[in-house]
Amino acid sequence: MTIEAVRKNSNRINQDKSAHNDRGFTLIEILLAVAILGLIMIAVSSFQVNIFQFNKYSSDSLQGAEDARAILRTMVKELRPAKSGSDGSYPIVQAATSSITFFSDIDADGLQERVRYYLIATILKKGIIKSTGSPPSYIPSQETFITLASNIKNATSSALFEYFDNTYAGTSSPLSQPVNIPNVRLVKINLLIDADPDRSPIPRLYTSEVMLRNLKDNL
Repeated sequence: MTIEAVRKNSNRINQDKSAHNDRGFTLIEILLAVAILGLIMIAVSSFQVNIFQFNKYSSDSLQGAEDARAILRTMVKELRPAKSGSDGSYPIVQAATSSITFFSDIDADGLQERVRYYLIATILKKGIIKSTGSPPSYIPSQETFITLASNIKNATSSALFEYFDNTYAGTSSPLSQPVNIPNVRLVKINLLIDADPDRSPIPRLYTSEVMLRNLKDNL
C-alpha cells in the first residue's frame, strides 16, 4: 500500500469518527437520561416532604405538650383551694370520670365560682358560673364556656378524672363510680392527647395529682 493510499484511508477513518460525533445523543440515550433525572427528582421531593412532615409533627408535639401542661397547671391551681360555694353548697358538686364540677374562687374576687371541666367526644371544655343575687345563687343559663383542647383521647382509653379517699398511698385504686363525693380527698387528672390526628394515633399521657386542701383530714 502506497503512502498516498494510507493517507486516504486515515482521512476516511477520521471523517467517519467526525460524522459519528456530529450525530450527538441518540433518542434512547435522551430517554434514559430523562428517566434517571426524574427518579432523582422524585427521591429528593419525597425526602423533602418527609422532612417537612417530621418537623411539623415535632413542632405539634412540643406545642401539644406545652398546652397540656398549661391545662394541668390551671386545673390543679383551681382544684386545690376548692371550698363551699357562695350559696353554702358542698365544695364538690359532681365527680365523674369525664367531668368534675366544684366551687373555687378562680378570679380572686372573694366569691366562689362554680367551675366545670368536662369532655365532649374529643374536646375538653370549661364552664364557669358566677354567683349572683342575695342570697347568692348559681344560674345554669349564665354559664360561660371555654374550649381548652381538642384531640383528647380519654373517652375511648382512660378516665380523665380519678378520685381517691384519705387512704391513698400512691398505688391505691381509685374510688369506684358513682363516687361517694364526701370521701374524695385527692383528684388525679389523666390528660391523653393526640398531637397530630392525621398521622397514626400516638396519644401522649400527661398526669397530675391534686390534694383538696380544704377537705384534707389525715392526709
